[in-house]
Amino acid sequence: MATTETGDGLLEEFLADPDNAALDLSTAVARCSKALGLRHSVVYLADLQQLQLVPLTDVASALPVDDSLAGWTYRTQSLRVEESETGGMTAWLPLVDGAERLGVLAVHCPSLTPLSLRRSRTLAALLAMMITSKRAYKDSFVRRTRTEPMQLPAEMLRAFLPPRTIGTGHVVSTAVLEPAYELGGDAFDHSLTETTLHAAVLDAMGHNLASGLTTAVSLSACRNARRTGADLPELVTSVDDALARWLPDQFCTGILTQLDLASGMLRWINCGHPAPLLIRDRRLLDGAMEREADPPMGLPSLLAEGTRRTHEISLEPGDRVLLYTDGLTEARTRDGGLFGLARFTDYIIRATAAGELAPETLRRLIHSILEAQPGRLRDDATIVMIEWWPPAR
Repeated sequence: MATTETGDGLLEEFLADPDNAALDLSTAVARCSKALGLRHSVVYLADLQQLQLVPLTDVASALPVDDSLAGWTYRTQSLRVEESETGGMTAWLPLVDGAERLGVLAVHCPSLTPLSLRRSRTLAALLAMMITSKRAYKDSFVRRTRTEPMQLPAEMLRAFLPPRTIGTGHVVSTAVLEPAYELGGDAFDHSLTETTLHAAVLDAMGHNLASGLTTAVSLSACRNARRTGADLPELVTSVDDALARWLPDQFCTGILTQLDLASGMLRWINCGHPAPLLIRDRRLLDGAMEREADPPMGLPSLLAEGTRRTHEISLEPGDRVLLYTDGLTEARTRDGGLFGLARFTDYIIRATAAGELAPETLRRLIHSILEAQPGRLRDDATIVMIEWWPPAR
């Protein structure tokens, strides 16, 4: 077992060697574990639909998210420890990059001491950064985390999507969308600056490659304007102009929002989309964000009279705002009825009362919708949830 000094020195040498930056992750895990004096470590990544935790090596088997100790760590982002079948102890640690859940790390060691636990946490933090930096260009990650072939429109759209979850200690924005491998025109976006959370949900007309292209252009136009400091109405205008110029036969509904992180003031523009929902104090505030919708983005809006309307509402600590596409409300249950907004919001309220993390709430919700279906979803279903807490004064 390495001492504190030798372990820290070996890790420092590993990080200082530029050749190690090009290592595949499995080799990097093995070398880092050795440098830290840990017996053996295995990385498990969540699959695309967050149903399984898939190991990066063929030595181990995939583990269910809903029915395993590793899954408990993923769901709660908390440490779990158990006796190893081969002797010693296994510590399960969450792999988290910021607010984004990546998977879990299994660390096997003869015994769990304060020193080995500290080193295990160090390894988990280091590997989370390595995974995030490599997965954008390493197809091996993609292959491991997909369980079926992906259709071309979905492949294109997913290339544009941000991480599922972003956030700070005061705000979280998290999203899910299905059918994971057959997306047509749904997408979400969110990003953070020092003062503002930007979040959006989009739904293009149709369910084909043209729909995906419409959404991709809309996302790009919105981001392009946002990154020049454009205000909310200017973001929507940028999307209108881009679609009218390049895809005049297509249009896109959506809601674009900006949340002031200090004050909790939420501003939004509704472009032909279902109104957002506000959950406060474990209940749905009926009609709190119900406003007359503006025309969809694209040529229809340029032909309509009037300007876009920006709406405002002041959030209170712990508020959850839900943006969603109509594929959610149009989802069917096995008896032929609609899943409906009442069941949707009740699920969120019960999860909030149970203290469930926002990303886990949406993961469980989307799977309950899928399990209630007699077959595949008829339309894309996308949900974005924003949770806000004020900064400490």
